[in-house]
Amino acid sequence: MNATHERNPLDPQDMMSLRHWEDPTGDPDLEAADNDSMVDCGWGRLIFGQTFADPHTLADAICHEQPGKRDIALYLRDPQVVVSLAPQDLFIDPSYTYRLALSRAPGPADAGWNIRRARVQDAEAIRRIYQTRQMVPPPKSFFATVEDRDEIDVLVAEDSSGIIGVVTGIDHVRAFNDPDGGASLWALAADSQSCHQGVGAGLTRALADLFRARGRTFLDLSVVHDNAQAIALYEKLGFVRVPVYCVKKKNPINEPLFLGPNGAADLNIYAGILVREARRRGIGVEVLDADNGYFRLTLGGRSITCRESLSELTSAIAMSRCDDKSLTLRVLAAAGLSVPAQIDANDDAAVEAFLAHHGRVVVKPVRGEQGQGVRVDLQWLDDMRAAIDAARRFSDHVIVEQMVSGDDLRIVVIDHRVVAAATRRPAEVVGDGRSSVRALIERQSRRRQLATAGESRIPIDDETGRCLAEQGYTLDGIPAAGTRVAVRKTANLHTGGTIHDVTPILHPGLRDAAERASRALEIPVVGFDFIVTAPDRPDYVIIEANERPGLANHEPQPTSERFIDLLFPQTVAANRDSGHGGANGA
Repeated sequence: MNATHERNPLDPQDMMSLRHWEDPTGDPDLEAADNDSMVDCGWGRLIFGQTFADPHTLADAICHEQPGKRDIALYLRDPQVVVSLAPQDLFIDPSYTYRLALSRAPGPADAGWNIRRARVQDAEAIRRIYQTRQMVPPPKSFFATVEDRDEIDVLVAEDSSGIIGVVTGIDHVRAFNDPDGGASLWALAADSQSCHQGVGAGLTRALADLFRARGRTFLDLSVVHDNAQAIALYEKLGFVRVPVYCVKKKNPINEPLFLGPNGAADLNIYAGILVREARRRGIGVEVLDADNGYFRLTLGGRSITCRESLSELTSAIAMSRCDDKSLTLRVLAAAGLSVPAQIDANDDAAVEAFLAHHGRVVVKPVRGEQGQGVRVDLQWLDDMRAAIDAARRFSDHVIVEQMVSGDDLRIVVIDHRVVAAATRRPAEVVGDGRSSVRALIERQSRRRQLATAGESRIPIDDETGRCLAEQGYTLDGIPAAGTRVAVRKTANLHTGGTIHDVTPILHPGLRDAAERASRALEIPVVGFDFIVTAPDRPDYVIIEANERPGLANHEPQPTSERFIDLLFPQTVAANRDSGHGGANGA
């Protein structure tokens, strides 16, 4: 949907619940409401505009937003008047307000996880989800008191892997004695790496049930006007649009909301994240080829052309070393770094002996990316030969490599310093006792595509069939509810794999190996694929180097910031002085 979306008609209850801001002076019940009310939500303050009698006082309150926070002023009777009092600092947020009348049940909750109130020990997991969604995370100190606050309810969804979603509810009655008995939903976020469907819907239903049981009359939320996916969800749950507006302070967090179209909307997520960071620093951007991710950045007399994270600063020599997987390992081995054994696939007798010696092998084309042509954990001669033939469709030169067991770890190095590290997990689905493996894959694949702007999906091919057969499944099989089924062997993100940040616990030995490897390859921006026993242990082998790593995959780590630091070091100081984050609407 877009800004021309027609508002659903309001029923009588909706109209009654709007009376306090349509004519606040004519409702005697408002005398019971608190004046100049606001609630600290961790990521910023929710400011209740209808409780402010003086627009000057309200404008001043919004302007006093703390650095790094994102305040939201809602239910303003005359937002245009408030903005006119500080036009350089304030703007009307281009979001819709949606309302659910709590007399209506939004439908049954989905199964597959539990929903409960957040606890202090959930702080890191919640902050991680918000950061990966480019939302402002509450400080850790916020969670120490949230269990004792009557006006805030933070709910989390969790499964056996941990926290997979979070939502904040504000009780307006407890916050400012709202005579209309309202409540609102904020900062809804689901873990984009979770294989569960409907986590956001489940949290929304749970919050609605909580406020309904408490006797509240409606649940409001705010959603950016072009977030069609979220709007479709809320309308499916029974929310309708109401004419309520937000006012916010202009800051680096919400720049996209008041700067207008950036002219680079057609770039993929890997190029887009870099262009947004460049624009934020005042660097000129020229999109050269949106389909292939080419753009030019210009500041003063310096101009650099990039293809996503590959820039002119990467030499042809460095790129060729990464492009040839056999050459990559030879260079790294010469530098004293640990790499797996490898052999050319052209000699049939040699590869047969190689398989017999190692027991399990990997077949891959020498050149290629995104996991194309790679077959992992081959134990039989016929399977290995078939994999070699398949790999030759992507490159004439094919290699057979020693299979090393462990965690798949991607480490991003920029300017010879580690910036981010994340474990990568192969695609899997979770059975519901009703759906076939094929249906589960298609659903999970759609979810991965939405989470990655179309960059990740799970193929249904011979490799998927081989992976399922080893576990006793076919595409038409129906796994029991809660059963996790691996559907790929490789953890490549473009074939549906998921990524999980481990930068804070990365072992110093792994950090040192990655930085040494970048210097050996003489490459300024690189993503290394490690196989490790665990990210907090020193044992490793390096299996590949990617000269064009997807930096968007590693948020919340500052990959885009360090990339622009490298290209335009004169902007580093200014960047350090202006913190920025993401949005916290529903």
